[in-house]
Amino acid sequence: MVRIFRSKYFFFKTSFNMILLLSLLVMHSGLKAQLQGTEKKYVRIGELQSHFTSYGSERAWNNKYYEGLRWPADYPYTDNAVIKRFWLGCSDFTDANGRYWEKYGIYFAADYVGSSLFPVELKQTARFPAPHVYVDGVDVTAPYRGDVDEIDENQIPDRIITNVVNTSMGLTMYRIIYAFSQQYHDDYFIKKFVFKNTGNTDFDDEIELNAPIKGLRIGWGVRYSVSREGAFYIGGTQSWGQQTWVTRRGENYAEHQNDQITENTPASELEWLRSGFCWAGQKQTNNFDNIGAPNFLGNGRLTAPQMAGVVVLHVDKSPNDPSDDPNQPLTLGWHAGDTYPSLGDMIDDTPMKKLYTMLSGNPYKGLGGTNRFFEDNTSSITDRVDPSTIHNDGGGTNLWVNYGPFDLNPGDSIVIIEAEGVNGLNREMCEKIGAKWKEARSYPNKSFEFEMPDGSTITGTYNEGAADLFKNSWVYTGWDSILKVFARAKMNFDSGFDIPQPPLPPGKFEVRSGGDRISLSWDASPSENDPDFGGYRIYRAVGKSDTSYQEIFACGKGTDHEQIVHEFEDTSPQRNHAYYYYIVAFNDGSNNDGVLNPPGELHSGKYYAWATEPAYLQRQAGRSLSDVRVVPNPYNKKAKELNFTLEPNKIVFMNIPAFCTIKIYTERGDLIQTLEHDNGSGDESWNLVTSTRQTVVSGIYIAYIEVTKDYYDPETGKLLYKKGDSTIEKFVIIR
Repeated sequence: MVRIFRSKYFFFKTSFNMILLLSLLVMHSGLKAQLQGTEKKYVRIGELQSHFTSYGSERAWNNKYYEGLRWPADYPYTDNAVIKRFWLGCSDFTDANGRYWEKYGIYFAADYVGSSLFPVELKQTARFPAPHVYVDGVDVTAPYRGDVDEIDENQIPDRIITNVVNTSMGLTMYRIIYAFSQQYHDDYFIKKFVFKNTGNTDFDDEIELNAPIKGLRIGWGVRYSVSREGAFYIGGTQSWGQQTWVTRRGENYAEHQNDQITENTPASELEWLRSGFCWAGQKQTNNFDNIGAPNFLGNGRLTAPQMAGVVVLHVDKSPNDPSDDPNQPLTLGWHAGDTYPSLGDMIDDTPMKKLYTMLSGNPYKGLGGTNRFFEDNTSSITDRVDPSTIHNDGGGTNLWVNYGPFDLNPGDSIVIIEAEGVNGLNREMCEKIGAKWKEARSYPNKSFEFEMPDGSTITGTYNEGAADLFKNSWVYTGWDSILKVFARAKMNFDSGFDIPQPPLPPGKFEVRSGGDRISLSWDASPSENDPDFGGYRIYRAVGKSDTSYQEIFACGKGTDHEQIVHEFEDTSPQRNHAYYYYIVAFNDGSNNDGVLNPPGELHSGKYYAWATEPAYLQRQAGRSLSDVRVVPNPYNKKAKELNFTLEPNKIVFMNIPAFCTIKIYTERGDLIQTLEHDNGSGDESWNLVTSTRQTVVSGIYIAYIEVTKDYYDPETGKLLYKKGDSTIEKFVIIR
């Protein structure tokens, strides 16, 4: 296959120009675009899911816990974000009020919205409408319909978030976030930042400044908890990243700037990428090695396998030279998390000068550096050093990145592109490794054999440190994993987003509980007529949604059921168990040559058509019409203890045919309600409301039940009743 690579500069310049044109049209239309600092947009399509805030940066605290950068998104408590502190600084600046500043700074925080930050746009566009997923008639995807503002079938990424923020510096930030659901590219976000000297210092469309911005410096410190669940076992301080380690790579980027990366490039050859990443380190007060945050109170499962970080993909050399500058970023390393010059009410110029010094690469109060923080302060992966004893900061450790300086004349802009990703051991390996570690800890003097990541084995006891070496060796394979994520993000960017695309998911997925089966049906994927379309695969979990899923059905190319169908009857469920399902469409892999990700079939994102609510095997259908009962009968509103499941205004028709129509009449023969029973179970409830939405009164009522489909005994195959058979039941309602 010959792959045609589109110019990344053409793509990004074109996409930015379109976004900028739309933004300028809004700003010059006379409309006063204005957003609250609390407004957010959520991306929930891949294994990495997060939110993005209107003011241009993110603080993860939601008044209950630190929320954001969930990976893997299948499970609860896998949030990894804490905060991104984001600053701008410039020199020799005169503000819109005529005051001169030797140094001037901006802090992207919610408290400054309306004074120095003016968010004017935050929207999310999707390449296609999100599917509807129904479980027993309830649309479980309904709460997320507000995620997307527009559909743009011409965009390449699955989702694009556009965020525009004016600042009192007269510098407008255009932040564009690109997200993908393809299975090898769904654990990172590509983030494009365009900083343009517009001269706009507030919400309206008037231009207040018309002067160069001199010595512009751009910097941020990103802190990760890696992860929220891990803090339960490491200690609460890790929930805000106090024990977070930071390391960096890419010191020799300039020597490798033009190297070509492929899917087969080993991780050991990716260390030239300009990147930094973080993970949860030791806490000195723990009496055990807590790397990976093993659940020492339970089965030992590792609860903090995540590595989270940022890779720099491109930095303009200047407003007039869009080629990548190998000498940027100016700073890449670590910094104490809560140690920074507060700008306060932005009246005093002293903090501004201190901020500019920090953005110039000088750590505030000396608490930071561009070295490899972990490697330079430990001697091995089992070293029990607590990083908080080094940075001496109550907030924890930030990944520290600074860019600049740049001089921007009016109308000039500078482009910076990064990718942020999370990866590490998968849940199955976390359970396997953690269980082995826990077993050894339970018998500390017993010798065990441990299989290491390179295939070798070591033998030893917990007390000798063998179990910790085994555990930590596996956790630290996450270094290779996160570098692989960064490499895929770079390949995607370099290709102009030319990664091979999976088929689109079905537009609708329905799961219906039944008496002897759970029925699944779905609409055809819009990609079904594509020549490389493969078919569908259905996966199921038992007991809870956040657990391992097993493939239970596949149809199409290369499957046992080669004919493409749009329904499946799951007849294997057992009663009193909850069942969760998701469906993906897949292709045959002929569009995937293995250059930008592993070869083979690609599937639509799991999270598009995931039934996150359970279905159950309901009561079996009645075996004969004579078995039909109405419960309770009589229904007495005042006798609550006799009513069905103590629920008010509810009666149940029990032991009814699997498929039937129930017509309810008054004693004098007026039809007041019709219930269509088509889920194959033996029960159907009625809320005592007529078809005209009136609550029924006291009286005698008649239920006419007519079979709508022949029904055979699922075990013997004997016909139990046929279409058209009927019965009549009377019941009493007392109010």
